[in-house]
Amino acid sequence: MIVSIIGGTGPQGLGIGERLAIEGVDVIIGSRKEEKALEVVEQAKKDLEDYDLSTMCGMANEDAAREGDILIITVPLAAQKPTVEGIKEFCKDKIVMDATVPLETAIGGKPFRFIDLMEGSAAERTASILEGTGAKVICAFCNISNSHLANIPAEIDCDCLIAGDDKKSKEVAAEIIDKIPGIKTIDCGILEKARIIEKITPLLIGLNIKYKSHYGGLRITGINFD
Repeated sequence: MIVSIIGGTGPQGLGIGERLAIEGVDVIIGSRKEEKALEVVEQAKKDLEDYDLSTMCGMANEDAAREGDILIITVPLAAQKPTVEGIKEFCKDKIVMDATVPLETAIGGKPFRFIDLMEGSAAERTASILEGTGAKVICAFCNISNSHLANIPAEIDCDCLIAGDDKKSKEVAAEIIDKIPGIKTIDCGILEKARIIEKITPLLIGLNIKYKSHYGGLRITGINFD
């Protein structure tokens, strides 16, 4: 199974890619330009030379989407719509995890403020763009900080909240996400729950700023998920 990270050259996408590759997952890092993806992957392999990243490679976003069995979108809000539209033809019947969060930084504002979208959430916007393709869209990775992902080899002390309308697809997504040490994936329900999940991100950013941390996270306790 190949996991393609669309817009994967930023800290979030690369962090997810590195973490999964270390666990032996075949990963493609996608970028608007193939050259950028190749450069970032090459540098990552140098920076993490003590780890086996041989299963990670770089491609243009369109090629990454074509080759990937599961897609993870890790782009800023401003790039979300054009990026998803650019790979739409390659999303047919695939699981598409979307980590986009509507932060006010998209319009020059504060990173701890949220923008309300007409569709209700960024993940729902992706679902509306991909309507008719059979893609199963899942909100995922929104509440996992870049600092956590980059802090290799430390385990990530944070749950990953996900939401989506297809139960089987969420189970497959959880199997992938849970390969990252320390993370426990929590299924929060239908895709509409992304409206709540995405709003947790600016809260965590605000807490990290207030308490001068980079590793604020979230754990769900007191519930038996078995």
